[in-house]
Formats: sequence, C-alpha cells, structure tokens
Amino acid sequence: MTDVVALGEVMLRFDPGEGRIRTARSFQVWEGGGEYNVVRGLRRCFGLRTAVVTALADNAVGRLVEDLILQGGVDTALIRWTSDDGVGRTARNGLNFVERGYGIRGALGVSDRAHTAVSRLRKGDVDWDTVFSAGARWFHTGGIFAGLSDTTVDVADEAMAAARRHGVTVSYDPNHRPSLWTGRGGPQRAREVDLRLARHADVVVGALGLAGEHPGAVRFGADEVPDALAEAAGRLPGVNVLATTLREAPSAGVNDWSAAAWSAGTGFVTGPRMPGLHVLDRIGSGDAFAAGLIHGLLAGHPLDRALAYGTAHGALTMTTPGDVSMATLAEVEALVAGADAHVRR
Repeated sequence: MTDVVALGEVMLRFDPGEGRIRTARSFQVWEGGGEYNVVRGLRRCFGLRTAVVTALADNAVGRLVEDLILQGGVDTALIRWTSDDGVGRTARNGLNFVERGYGIRGALGVSDRAHTAVSRLRKGDVDWDTVFSAGARWFHTGGIFAGLSDTTVDVADEAMAAARRHGVTVSYDPNHRPSLWTGRGGPQRAREVDLRLARHADVVVGALGLAGEHPGAVRFGADEVPDALAEAAGRLPGVNVLATTLREAPSAGVNDWSAAAWSAGTGFVTGPRMPGLHVLDRIGSGDAFAAGLIHGLLAGHPLDRALAYGTAHGALTMTTPGDVSMATLAEVEALVAGADAHVRR
C-alpha cells in the first residue's frame, strides 16, 4: 500500500557543479521535479511508501530517469511509457540545466522541457479511482505540472477531485515558474489555474503564491506574511492549512531561512528561524519543506511541529547537491531540537 502519491514531471537535471552551464564540459546528472521531489523526500528521509504518476518516452534517457527514481525508492508502477519515435517529434523526456550560483551570482535554471511525454497527458489517461482505491493517504501535485500544457491542468483537476472522493488528503503547491506561462497568458493565467486547482486542496504549500495581484507581483516582508496568508485563506475558504517558506537571500551561498503557516484551528504560526544559513544548492528546498510538513501532518503533529519538520528538512536539503533530499530523519529531528554542526563520531 502506498502512503503518498504525487503527480508531476520528472526530468534529468544537468549540474555543472561550481561552473557555469555555458562553459561546462561535464555535468553531474540527477533526477528532479517539483512534485516528485516531495515524494522522494518522504520516502528516503521519512520512510513513507510513495509513488509518482508521470509519463516518460520509452528510450534510454527515459530509462535513466526510471533508474534514478528507483534508486530514490519511489514506486514506478504508475509511470506511463510513451512510444519513442526516435527523435522526439511526438514526445520526449525533459531536461533541466541548473547552476547553483555563488555570492552575488544567483542560481540559474535553463529548462528544455517542451513537448515532453508528461505534458501530453490528457483527462481520462489515468484511472484515478484505481490509484486512490489502493489505500493512499495523501496526494500531492502543483503548479509546475499544471503549467506544462493546457491538458495537464485538466489532468490535475481530475486527479485532485478523485482524491477527494476517496477521502485522500490533497496538497497543492503553486510553485510558479514564469517560463511555463510565457506566451500562454502569463502570471494572470497561472493565478486562474492555481485558484481552480487549489479549491480541491486541504493543504496549500507555497501559499504566498496565492496572495497579491498575481504570482510574483509582491515580495512580502516578515511583518506582512500573516495578512498575506489571511488573504490567501479568503480566496480558498475550503483549505485547512496554508504554509510557506520564508527566505531572504543576501547571497547565493548565505540565506536567512524560516517558514510560516496558518490553519483555522491554530491561527498563524512560525517555524524555526535560521539566519545566515550556508547554502550549497538551494534547488529543491521548497519541495523538501513540503515533504517535512506533510510528514508532520500525517504523523498527527500539531501545526507548529509539522512546520518545524518542514523548515529543518528544507534547510538540510540546501546543504547537499541536487534537487533531492539526502537528509536522514535523525538529522531532521536533531535540527528541530536545536542541534548544531559539531562533528558526530
């Protein structure tokens, strides 16, 4: 039986390490994807049984992605395999080139993901009643998957509605990527899609993306976050929990890191504050935050404790390369309890 199911794209990430994409002669290859990273973290760090619903072109690149997913312990039984035409005219696998940044130079991502197999998914392609009748407790998807194409919006809507019918807790992360909406309605269209899908959610991660006129329109100061979450809650009266990371980035390698959340029963709470956090690779930290939060909520912890799990897990994920978490549950719990960086022998 699977505890948590995610719906999203899984890409190959090409990492030039300390160098630049445009001058690289070699890359480290990882797997990654906003929704997938969450279930990967839940499996490897928190020990939950997880699966990903995605689609891949059936060629050597797709099988490499599958092999990486298998190494992460995520169930691959729900992957849909698309016939390969030899050159990717009809469907292909997504690539993501990401450099980590350093000092005043921020991280840079260059996606090569148009016309991927997963972007061609359509409503009716997945038997969601079968997926959710197997005992899953939680379903997660987000705005990255929804932004891949016009048809993926309908797939996400169908999946979230089915999860609710089966009594499965649903989470959604707006996770706005401007590049996905260029020429397709921009941030205003992204906001419409987010509100359409988030109405199915019990938990919204990255909830500040639903405040303001449109995603990215406003950068909220710490004192503005309670009102911003209240604004988002007003747009989604059926949502139980709203959560968000809080980050200030004076440099690519040093971030001030924390989190906040709201629920109707608890009100506004904040997570542990981690000023001056040293960052090796920030990509995937928001997804790791979502994984820790979900773990805490599934375990029945109060909101502030669940938020602490998310904050700690996101912080630890920034200390290792790649999109996915390399943290252990013991490390997360020690950080929640206030551990420092002393050597452990």
